[in-house]
Amino acid sequence: MDEALLRRLTPSVLGVLVRRGADFAAAEDAVQEALLEAVRARRAGSAPSASGDEPPVRDPKGWLVTVAWRRFLDANRADLARRRREELVDEEPAPGLTTAHDDTLRLYFLCAHPSLTPSSAVALTLRAVGGLTTRQIARAYLVPEATMAQRISRAKRTVSSVRFDQPGDVATVLRVLYLVFNEGHSGDIDLAAEAVRLTRQLAAALDHPEAAGLLALMLLHHARRATRTAPDGSRVPLAEQDRDRWDTTAIAEGVAILQAALARDRLGEYQAQAAIAALHADAPTAEETDWPQILEWYDELVRLTDSPVVRLNRAVALGEVDGPRAGLAALAELEDSPSAEAGKGHPLPRYSAVAAYLHEREGDLATAARLYAAAAQQAPDLAERGHLTRQAARLNARRRG
Repeated sequence: MDEALLRRLTPSVLGVLVRRGADFAAAEDAVQEALLEAVRARRAGSAPSASGDEPPVRDPKGWLVTVAWRRFLDANRADLARRRREELVDEEPAPGLTTAHDDTLRLYFLCAHPSLTPSSAVALTLRAVGGLTTRQIARAYLVPEATMAQRISRAKRTVSSVRFDQPGDVATVLRVLYLVFNEGHSGDIDLAAEAVRLTRQLAAALDHPEAAGLLALMLLHHARRATRTAPDGSRVPLAEQDRDRWDTTAIAEGVAILQAALARDRLGEYQAQAAIAALHADAPTAEETDWPQILEWYDELVRLTDSPVVRLNRAVALGEVDGPRAGLAALAELEDSPSAEAGKGHPLPRYSAVAAYLHEREGDLATAARLYAAAAQQAPDLAERGHLTRQAARLNARRRG
């Protein structure tokens, strides 16, 4: 059984065990043992397979469920009373095809439980729903495997006693998936691609326009991925990206999904963000970007979220529509510390970079250069820091020239 098939089957197998009454932590351990057994069987030439390369099994999922359930029973036999053990053994289904019931959706809500921290929710989602190993997740987040193992173990213990008496919080699940997507790529796991895969799975299982909106948003952003960095690793701003290299197939799919979601007239923040991304994707050149429409969508986002980050991005759009002075006036409404105006940084990420851009457009190169340098000190990664540092150096060179 290849890795891709294992990852597809992992959440549904885990869901079956949880639905039968196994607590989450024990069920997840049993599923991992079943996956290891599948790998060992494959190496021995007897694993279930979806291809003709190995001896076929009619129901690979059923094979995994049977093995995992037996591992669960074995692990619990020493701790359970005899009567309960016999009841569990009696519940073991007869060999044969498993039902088509998909418990993946339940797992999404479990892994995004509000009692978990965002980092724990992300790690548990990647492990239980994504089917990634602890080592893969640790490498993606650049932390020791032991640290990630402890984080996942604590998360599993936290949700083991959770009962699903009430519907899960869709917004929390979507937020966790968006966090995964924004991590991008590090180590040997492409988290952005993994987030797209998981969100596509969720959108198919959940009839919700915001799930579709998030999938559209991810596809539209992911379509530009190949052009975001230069060969030397430096950051390439949106306006300077080679649009001929954007993934037009992903863009077309994202736009189609977005249009279907918007037609349901239940607007949410992910749909509005996707609409902005679609307008950027639709522009043949940066100069032809439909900034008035983008500004209207930012107005919708402000109404939906009233987020300072949204207001920051709206200031950029307003500067493009009504000029940099209007953008700076909108930016001033976000000032909540005197140090921001002095160019020493601002608690809101990207505030100084946006202020620098608007001051440059207005012709105040000295202030813009100072703010770019301040923004570089706050940059979250080396690529962004290098980009902002070069912007400051470029303006200082223009002033000296």
